[in-house]
Amino acid sequence: MTSLCANYSFGNYISLHSKNNSVPPIKRNFHSSYGIRCSNIQRGKLSDPNYVTIFDTTLRDGEQAPGASMTAKQKMEIACQLAKLGVDVIEVGFPAASQAEFDLVKLVAQKIGNNIDEEGYVPMICGLARSTKEDIDRAWEGLKYAKTPMIHMFIATSDIHMKYKLNMSREEVVERGRSMVAYATNLGFEHVRFSLEDATRSDKEFVYHIIEEVIKAGATCICVADTVGCNLPNEFAQLIVDIKANTLGIQNVILAVHCHNDLGLATANTLAGICAGVRQVDVTINGIGERAGNASLEEIVMTIKYRGEELLGGVYTDINTKHIFTTSNMVEEYSGLKLQPNKAIVGANAFSHESGIHQDGMLKNRGTYEFISAEDVGFIRATEHGIKLGKLSGRHALKNKMLELGYIFEEKQLGDLFWRFKSLAEGKKNITDDDLRALILDETI
Repeated sequence: MTSLCANYSFGNYISLHSKNNSVPPIKRNFHSSYGIRCSNIQRGKLSDPNYVTIFDTTLRDGEQAPGASMTAKQKMEIACQLAKLGVDVIEVGFPAASQAEFDLVKLVAQKIGNNIDEEGYVPMICGLARSTKEDIDRAWEGLKYAKTPMIHMFIATSDIHMKYKLNMSREEVVERGRSMVAYATNLGFEHVRFSLEDATRSDKEFVYHIIEEVIKAGATCICVADTVGCNLPNEFAQLIVDIKANTLGIQNVILAVHCHNDLGLATANTLAGICAGVRQVDVTINGIGERAGNASLEEIVMTIKYRGEELLGGVYTDINTKHIFTTSNMVEEYSGLKLQPNKAIVGANAFSHESGIHQDGMLKNRGTYEFISAEDVGFIRATEHGIKLGKLSGRHALKNKMLELGYIFEEKQLGDLFWRFKSLAEGKKNITDDDLRALILDETI
């Protein structure tokens, strides 16, 4: 089947003309061998441009969600679980923020950042830093113990941020970014990730310019951030394509995206970025993070797993998806941020069925109403088909439940029982096994 990415329609928005007519458009598989080397050192995918690197920032951006503060022990356990999940990069925190944050980054770098499995996998360990010597020094002191340390530097590039937050001119921002990337490289970081905060509200010509300068200074990864979650998928894809077409040296680095969910489009924008050629994506477990959160790891990974070959140009990840549900539960418990029941992939209702029509289909073939396999994400059902009895349930679902409880009814008996059940369900949301047994005995509920 034709790849969606190969024929991705960006409307009339995209211009592939370079700003000086000397830089040709860069096609989809744009990574250099150096970019690939940085993206997946451990797994032998050194020459595969279809591999999407998963950059997990649950412990850094995720914890920035109001009320999501976690203890050091809890964060260490989540870091261990992220390694089981197989994420490529764990962004542990912001070493310069506090002593506790520094200590955790150092501990994760020492323990998890050197725990190489039998296949040679060990996650990169990353820490956030502002573009200052003090932050970079602190990051190096904490991260240098990891087998593969990465620094994630950032600076704002939108006019509103530069004027009101940084109080810096464009020239000063470029010089700061260039000099601090060079400083981090000289300090010992081989993997220097540079993010453009609020890139989606920045002047494009300025975006091209600062990216070129930090690449010259030694940046190995460029991250384009939709910091306030304002973009629609087509304009975000356009931005990525324009950056690739108009930025000298972009083919020599990894291109990453960091999308927030203020319009509910973080997952859609991240996937649009992948279609436009991005090969590193920032995600969090359960999509937690500042304000409305970040792109959800489980949504991105499962979309790639189920549609990557068919419609996303053959992209894939190495995430062990069977650990998704356990990881989600851990993050929900430790962060205190409760999931909405209908949350995609990991919500309580994601693999449950109450409508009679859906239940009948599920009893006949689970593929009728489940595109994603519950087993693929490590979800263990209380019942085989995920059927939950309620006022919208049908006879087949009730009959199936009765069989599970050890009761067999003739059709007339089942019909009588069904209408008593419907009467019960009208006034009771959660029907228990004891309720059903009492109903069978015609007891008062």
